[in-house]
Amino acid sequence: MQESPILSSPILPIYDKICEVNMSEVTTPTYRRILLKLSGEALRAPGSKDNISPEIVFRIAKEIAEAQKQGNLQIAIVVGGGNIWRGAKASVRGMDRPTADYVGMLATVMNALSICSAIQEAGVNCHVQSAIEMKNVAEPYNRNCAREQLRAGQIVVFAAGTGNPFFSTDSAAALRACEINADVVMKATSVDGVYTADPKTDPSAVRFDTISYEECINRELKVMDQTAFTLCKDNNKPIIVFDMHEPGNITRALLGERIGTIVGN
Repeated sequence: MQESPILSSPILPIYDKICEVNMSEVTTPTYRRILLKLSGEALRAPGSKDNISPEIVFRIAKEIAEAQKQGNLQIAIVVGGGNIWRGAKASVRGMDRPTADYVGMLATVMNALSICSAIQEAGVNCHVQSAIEMKNVAEPYNRNCAREQLRAGQIVVFAAGTGNPFFSTDSAAALRACEINADVVMKATSVDGVYTADPKTDPSAVRFDTISYEECINRELKVMDQTAFTLCKDNNKPIIVFDMHEPGNITRALLGERIGTIVGN
């Protein structure tokens, strides 16, 4: 399944040990129910030939579990599949687009299972719900069941995107956030916020601390694809874009520390 492009910067070094999160300035989490969007590429170590690097998955899972334990949060996750497969690229090379997207959905299931297992190892109950039924490895997606699991303090990983071709995992994240009544969509990526231009190619690019939906549209900034962006805007779901490669940042963001860029009204 296709993931929408986002302004990118060089990937920072990833360390096995998580930096301690200084919570002196964060007494109460800003958001209680959170939809965390993870890039599939984030599960692969820079320069590695692995599709999924276990040490990276464990580091991410530990940060998510730590935030859930500290903040008593309700955390749902959508993970992309770009580390394994990109349907849009395969379709350009001649594959039938719906078929290519279904292959991408299966890739997200593999990533979701990896994340779920690591979160469980970190001491937090976790479930995978798949939009494509595969009962031997994942629960079928069920909105009410997911909400009950979140209320019980369990983490839910939504896999297989929306279950339909032509929709990105960004769109799946926005859709699931609306369905479960999440307070916010947090997009963990390889850049520390939203910039006026791609900071990798334009050294004069300036990062926004906050930006409106309208300005993102007018500037054609690649926060999410248009379908995802419209869903968030229409349902008043703020989007926080932050760098997940800085150790401890996932925990900090989930617990409400002010990092990255906030997109809202």
